[in-house]
Amino acid sequence: MGDHFARPETNVNYGAAYGPHADSGPGAPPGQVPGPAGAVPALRWEEPPEGPVLVLLDQTRLPQREVELVVTDVQALVLAIRSLAVRGAPLLGLAGAYGVALAAARGYDVEEAAELLAHARPTAVNLGYGVRRALAACREAAPGGEAAAALAEARALHAQDAAASTAMAEHGERLLAELVPGGGYRILTHCNTGALVSGGDGTALGVVMAAHRAGELRRLWVDETRPLLQGARLTAYEAARAGMPYTLLADNAAGSLFTAGEVDAVLIGADRITADGSTANKVGSYPLAVLAAYHHVPFIVVAPTTTVDLDTEDGAAIEVEQRPGSEVTDLAPSPLGTQAYNPAFDVTPPELITAIITENGVVSPVTKEALVTVCNQSVRREGSD
Repeated sequence: MGDHFARPETNVNYGAAYGPHADSGPGAPPGQVPGPAGAVPALRWEEPPEGPVLVLLDQTRLPQREVELVVTDVQALVLAIRSLAVRGAPLLGLAGAYGVALAAARGYDVEEAAELLAHARPTAVNLGYGVRRALAACREAAPGGEAAAALAEARALHAQDAAASTAMAEHGERLLAELVPGGGYRILTHCNTGALVSGGDGTALGVVMAAHRAGELRRLWVDETRPLLQGARLTAYEAARAGMPYTLLADNAAGSLFTAGEVDAVLIGADRITADGSTANKVGSYPLAVLAAYHHVPFIVVAPTTTVDLDTEDGAAIEVEQRPGSEVTDLAPSPLGTQAYNPAFDVTPPELITAIITENGVVSPVTKEALVTVCNQSVRREGSD
């Protein structure tokens, strides 16, 4: 890792108190999953004398600084979610579950807290999923045991997500070997899908990480991902930490890469996958799918089954979050009064998706029947534990 990415002092905020935390390294309390070696975990639960807290790596400050936010109440967690301090579909599920546990542990109205958390961001289905799991555990607990039950469920979800990351990486390695014989993959990715969004190595970037460890990654092409630059700030940050061969490009430069034959596969994550396989992901994903289809390049979605929403029939039914226009106009100074169109996501139809990789296997071709099958495998596994 170069000096540019050396870790600065990590800060935390316990409400009124502010200062360096003695346990800011990569370790995790018992029952939690630690982050990758040398990395500050994206999220962790701690129990200092002042009471339980949820510690978040503030992703809006990366890569310049690694700053941790210490959250003591649900309102602060909702703000962190909406401001994108904590982001990424799987990690939002964990934040939602731990948020319910935090509310229960600190004596807040758990039902009200769950409602606030579940609606903090509308498109990412994992957020509501994590909230519902912890809330169900809380409701089923014996009187006085609600907080412990919710925390245990949040930790179980955390471990499940880490295991899903590992399984998706394994499935992804095999699929890439089939689709791109000979190895030496040149992979294009959009937004950020690594350890910063997961309890493990991530979704799409987790597959890339596995290819890199196997010596099969020739080049990772990193879209900037405008307007908030999650690719330039976060994916490049993770790629640099891992020592990957990577190159950053402006989003609108991707077409020239395809034309030059420099892309072997596109790997993205997902915030919601509907019953028919339509996939909502960071805005800019759909144009990549169109380019990939035209150039006969595999377009692959990597997401756990918790991101599959079988209750939403198709892409037209997805509520796409609209972000503030200032995120666009502030990126490059615009005339005063300029209005901006700023959807957080776009939707890729299933006919443009080569495969969806889940922890239970690969869905290809992408059909409703195949998605139901992998999701039912997940239900059976959970029910047998």
